[in-house]
Amino acid sequence: MTERDPTDAVPLTIADGSVRASVSLLRRNRDFRKLFFASVISLGGDWFLFVAINGLILDTTGRAIDVGLAILSQELAFFLASPWAGALADRLDRKKLMIACDLARMVVCVAFLLVGPDTIWLAFPLLAILSIFAAPFDPASSAAIPNLAEGEDLTIANALGGSLWGTMLAVGAALGGVVSTVFGSQTAFLVDAASFLVSAWLLSGIRRPLSEDREIEEHPSTLEATIETLQYAKQDDRVLSLIGVKAGFGLAAGVLVLIPVFAIQVFDAGDIGFGILMAARGVGALVGPFFGHRLAGSGHRRIFPAIGIALAVFGASYMALGLAPTLGAAAVVIFVAHLGGGSQWVLSTYGLQRLVPDYIRGRVFAVDFAMITLSLAGSSLLAAALSDSVGPRASAFILGGVAVSWSALWWVLTRKVRQRPPFDDEPVPGPGAAPA
Repeated sequence: MTERDPTDAVPLTIADGSVRASVSLLRRNRDFRKLFFASVISLGGDWFLFVAINGLILDTTGRAIDVGLAILSQELAFFLASPWAGALADRLDRKKLMIACDLARMVVCVAFLLVGPDTIWLAFPLLAILSIFAAPFDPASSAAIPNLAEGEDLTIANALGGSLWGTMLAVGAALGGVVSTVFGSQTAFLVDAASFLVSAWLLSGIRRPLSEDREIEEHPSTLEATIETLQYAKQDDRVLSLIGVKAGFGLAAGVLVLIPVFAIQVFDAGDIGFGILMAARGVGALVGPFFGHRLAGSGHRRIFPAIGIALAVFGASYMALGLAPTLGAAAVVIFVAHLGGGSQWVLSTYGLQRLVPDYIRGRVFAVDFAMITLSLAGSSLLAAALSDSVGPRASAFILGGVAVSWSALWWVLTRKVRQRPPFDDEPVPGPGAAPA
């Protein structure tokens, strides 16, 4: 059960006020608070590193394709590691697993000090190694949240988790741009290393188990675990739909490669401009989760229609980026894009947390992350190649169109899902719940 402060015995809902409800949960629930702030600190460091290393790559080579290859090295390594990572998240003590991943990533971040203009090639394998240790951490963290927060608290925890990513993107990217410009990229690498050490320390203080007790301890092989997960998802079209929407989102999310290109080459704003655009992306992702939960309605009856609309907003906004005349205008459309992107991400994650039992939840999230990682890797490479060949503006328009097209296809494919109750304990969505 959720630990509660005796002065706040009644939990608040998002409808009571997003900020008030979030503060109440963090104050009442000690273990979730530690998990949350561990992620806050490590994610902030990650965005320091992201801005620093991609700025260094682009400044050194002058080619967008190299930024795409850097992202590809991360995403492909994450994808390849995901099958065994999901199995570990369901087999091992999730807290110990996450701490081990944090400490390993700390060491890798220190190794980034060896990267410079003459050794830029070293950034690519180091980014891949960093992703290998992130692969078990992310599904373990997502799978653990329902064991620390229940009922309406799970809704708030889910929104906080989604907004956390956006918050630290906004703060970390903006500060990372400034720090990289003023103090150099190596300072950003050290900040990221320190963030993982602090995260591991916070995680060590969590008291409650992050997994349910297993009556029978199973040790399937990685292949068996992967097959079992895919069979489970195939049996429930709601789960399949939620995994599918993120995979399709990843097909267009390679526009991330274009953000430094727009900042540095289109608007000539350097790392500071890069930080501003990434911060706009983060603010959108910060607000999006809370907006998404409200859009889904009472009891999340409209969760599937809300996801489809949010994905369309993401795509249409990036199409508009191709027409943005100034850095400020680009920041606005990127904010709106990730208002939609953050909404669909957090709602699809929440749906999986509600629907999937604990014994297989880590593996389902590993598949979920693996699918978006694979599609994002291909999309990033495509975005970079398009940027070098037809220009960043045309590239943004094309990839935004991919997201709009996928949202329309997903809408058609999930028609039967939208006509049924989204969860077994919820009423059927009423007339008007979904647009015609």
